Amino acid sequence: MNKISFIIPCYRSENTLKGVISDIKLAMEKMAQYSFEVILINDSSPDGTVGVIEELVKENDNITGIDMTKNFGQHAALMAGFHFATGDYVICLDDDGQTPPLEAYKLIDKLNEGYDAVYARYRHKKHSTFRNFGSQVNEFMAEQMLGKPHDLYVSSFFGVKRHIVDEILRYNNPYPYVIGLVLRSTSKICNVDVEHKERTVGTSGYSFAKLISLWMNGFTSFSVKPLRIATIAGVITAIVGFLFMIYVLVVKISGNPNTPLGWSSLMAMVLVIGGMNLMVLGMIGEYIGRMYISMNNSPQYVIGRVIKK
Repeated sequence: MNKISFIIPCYRSENTLKGVISDIKLAMEKMAQYSFEVILINDSSPDGTVGVIEELVKENDNITGIDMTKNFGQHAALMAGFHFATGDYVICLDDDGQTPPLEAYKLIDKLNEGYDAVYARYRHKKHSTFRNFGSQVNEFMAEQMLGKPHDLYVSSFFGVKRHIVDEILRYNNPYPYVIGLVLRSTSKICNVDVEHKERTVGTSGYSFAKLISLWMNGFTSFSVKPLRIATIAGVITAIVGFLFMIYVLVVKISGNPNTPLGWSSLMAMVLVIGGMNLMVLGMIGEYIGRMYISMNNSPQYVIGRVIKK
């Protein structure tokens, strides 16, 4: 009998987690040909989430809890869950009840058709305006930086096969970005349409700062395009500066008495070129800093304890 592993990063979900588990059980009643397990990762949630996880573990033989020592982020929590998953298929979903476990069969059916990874695509998203904006930016950046196909929608509700999980686990460096790891592992990826539920409790755990950090993780870990963009921008700035210098020389030689003093234009060019230099140096520094942290073997995550029945 094939097995499905459900991986759920948990943060501020003490009021929603039991409902998600109930939905998973209902979904698996319709897929009785599969056994299943659930892995709940408490990402150092400040509320009573870990207590709910302990209660669910006591009540169920097939639930494992992982308690992180600090907040490492959703993607690090997913990596921890991957290490504990034993299923032939792995399905990742959110803890807020918005991603529908009852439609998990759609992901499994597509995986059985020969795809390696399947992402849920929502017919009508029920996220906040801010979260929708963040998702759109993430889609654009993933397409430009990571080579994501234009017609592929990526979401936090997705399923992958065992060999993709094994390939993802080969990545041992800090700053994991699961979307990038999936995209570099296979091109056999598709979407399935599912319903998106309204959030009934709480708000999204992603702040603007966390979204920026997530994007930086993905693009500096899996793409050198930011460096290439910086190089192109530097070349363009140099060309503009050279053309401006020719313009100044021509005006000077022509002896035009109405030629304005050059201080303002000079300062503008200095600010533009200085700003470009700082931007490029900052980008290079970001890459070098992450290389340094990786060389120091900084952990993706640290597990305080594993909660089992």
